[in-house]
Amino acid sequence: MLDTLAIRTRRTTASRLATRDEAPLEFGKLFSDHMFVVDYRDGEWQDAQIMPFGDMPVSPANSALHYGQAIFEGMKAYPTDGGGVALFRPLDNWARLNASAERMCMPAIPEELFMQGLKELVRLDAPWVPSVPGGALYIRPFMFATDGMLGVRPSDTYRFAVITCPVDLYYTKPLRVRFEQKYVRSAEGGAGFAKNAGNYGAAMYPTKLAQEEGYNQLIWTDASEHQYVEESGTMNIAFVIDGKLVTPALSTSILDGITRRSVLQLAHDLGVPVEERRVSSREIIAALEAGTLHEAFGVGTAATIAPIATIGYEGHDYELPAAAPDALSKRIGAALGAIRTGQAPDPHGWVVPVGE
Repeated sequence: MLDTLAIRTRRTTASRLATRDEAPLEFGKLFSDHMFVVDYRDGEWQDAQIMPFGDMPVSPANSALHYGQAIFEGMKAYPTDGGGVALFRPLDNWARLNASAERMCMPAIPEELFMQGLKELVRLDAPWVPSVPGGALYIRPFMFATDGMLGVRPSDTYRFAVITCPVDLYYTKPLRVRFEQKYVRSAEGGAGFAKNAGNYGAAMYPTKLAQEEGYNQLIWTDASEHQYVEESGTMNIAFVIDGKLVTPALSTSILDGITRRSVLQLAHDLGVPVEERRVSSREIIAALEAGTLHEAFGVGTAATIAPIATIGYEGHDYELPAAAPDALSKRIGAALGAIRTGQAPDPHGWVVPVGE
């Protein structure tokens, strides 16, 4: 196996760090100076290196381009009160990346390789972590097939890489969403639980239609009945109904979100009843009409906690009450932020400092 202690580093000779503060940080448009890259061939990972961020050459017959063998993760590094930088739940992202890799017939990444490459990269580009409130260094680990061959079969070679970008808040105001009851993001037995590129490509057209109608995102429903809630755009989704935190139970068509796990744990810590179960669109609308739906919000790495203001259903928009100062989403969001930045204890061991 690759000696993960021997990661070669080639620093950039032309840092772009000064560009970070020249304009508002649009999510995913400005990238840090370096990237971590390692290749899989002859049955093993080899040639791990950190190099200047830049284009990668691929064959026109690249099998990821033709047959979709591409997966990714999303995670963040946060500035801490002591002046350092820390990762949030990186081992959970590593495990989920490998679950996606297994589903897509791709090789697993060893834990040591993932963690060491990640830490060395973030240490090197730590000056890119923004100091604005809510800012973070977004981290995108990804893997794609690199065979230059046309043939519907798993590739023999792969590249794993990590790139980073400084980001501000993903959403700046409460969201307008609607239930999707025609198109399907994923079906039971499919690859919806994996972060493979095809899931997101297939979601773009229905999302575009909803955005043309004035919504920010969709609430995806199940493939068979189009009634049971699954996810909302790039996020898991949660509801506060009659004082309980209710969220769809995980399945092979729902992503096991790291932020989702964290939100459910913090709700338990706060003594809030949590229900992971099937949730129908009819139940949500009935609760809205009865006044028992107090909050709805998306949860995800990019968005963190994204309050929902409007839910569209069968051609009608339903307005949610404005979140009170003591709303559960606000309390959990504040608790998450305090743990990530070292302002509060980390009882669950979620925060991993990257070191000097």
